[in-house]
Amino acid sequence: MSTREPYEETFPALAPTPPGRGFAHTWWGHSWLRALEDSALDGEQVRRGRRYARTGAVGAVSVRPGGLTAVVRDRDGTAHRTDVLVQEFTDAQWDRLLGLAAAEAGHIAALLDREVPPELAEDAAVAGVELLPGIGDLEPRCDCGEWDHCPHSAALCYQVARLLDQDPFVLLLLRGRAEADLVEELERRSTAEAGSGAAGAQSPQGGTPAGVPAAEAFAARAAGAPLPPPPALPAAPGQPPSLDTDTEPAGLDVDAVEFLAQAAAAEAHRLLARALAPGHAERAPSAPLTQAEDTVRLVAEAGHLRVRSRLAAALDRDRAAMEPAVRAWGFGGAPSLAALEDDWTPDRATLARARAALAAAWADGEAPVLRRVRARWTAADTGRQLRLGREGRWWPYRREAGRWLPAGASAPDPGSALTALEPAAGTEPGAAPGSVGAAGGTGESR
Repeated sequence: MSTREPYEETFPALAPTPPGRGFAHTWWGHSWLRALEDSALDGEQVRRGRRYARTGAVGAVSVRPGGLTAVVRDRDGTAHRTDVLVQEFTDAQWDRLLGLAAAEAGHIAALLDREVPPELAEDAAVAGVELLPGIGDLEPRCDCGEWDHCPHSAALCYQVARLLDQDPFVLLLLRGRAEADLVEELERRSTAEAGSGAAGAQSPQGGTPAGVPAAEAFAARAAGAPLPPPPALPAAPGQPPSLDTDTEPAGLDVDAVEFLAQAAAAEAHRLLARALAPGHAERAPSAPLTQAEDTVRLVAEAGHLRVRSRLAAALDRDRAAMEPAVRAWGFGGAPSLAALEDDWTPDRATLARARAALAAAWADGEAPVLRRVRARWTAADTGRQLRLGREGRWWPYRREAGRWLPAGASAPDPGSALTALEPAAGTEPGAAPGSVGAAGGTGESR
């Protein structure tokens, strides 16, 4: 690469950002802000900085290798010189990054079109070059005296996210190289790459490409480098960015959006934990949740009353109608919810197995009188019920205020499920003596 004098570029102050409009719209702009929000120890300082940036308190921004500088004004007009430092790449890191970019014509075209290909950033990270900053990579300096990110440095970072959206070469300048140098070097490398590729594609006699037999190419695949070990499971789900603003955007339920973001992070963490658990590859994949099942899951996790009500309305239910579903979900997820809502009829083979399980459960003692309606067995006059799930497990139910409600987790046999229920008031543990009824009946209120 040609040697040039140290380069600095100054961008004029940006106009205020309207309420409700985000500061970043590209994936690399969001990554920049995530580095800020994940690094700051005081979230309130970051929120104040976002408000400063939104009102246009950040002046012209100077960008140079390794740092940013701007004057940021408090609401009373007090000016503060604010810097944010970023680690420059070493020559070896630049060599690896440029080599990866030049190897793919699409990467060069995307960069020249002011885009950062996600594949380039991923490949660079594997090669030990983190193109986007991570936690702790944005180092604040401000004359207000704060040692962590203050509102002024946070405001500067938010404005720079807007600059990065428009021109990712700002990020590359921060890492140590100006746009003109990079374009020149990419052109040189891509020309050399194309020349060596054309030469290698010719046969030793200079004729048509020699090619490689398919069997040989497939066999060579097995000799590749082994996959890296899976990532370590984070200790907890990540925290999504705060969405609070001075003025809540019209038509947007901020509480609902923040809850959905947090719920998605928690679910992703749970799925990753399951994927990293020993023996995961040998287990059959779980069936995906239906929209109704996932909505009940979200209602069960939501703490905000308004969010719970909106989710219930999406299923055309009020809060009272949603209560049994939420309770069922807490006892066993989708299978428990199915036992609540799926009034199915077992086939003959399933029914025979159920009868055998019921008989075996009380083989050594008095059996309760149970009346069956389809896959539900009700203990007479005790307010207790068993439901057989399609997966073969037994779910305990108790009658409360005229409704049958889930009363516990499932059990592999009916005896365990039934004895887990507390007897209704005025009855002793166990039902009246008699035989286990296998015939259908109509004594159940559903």
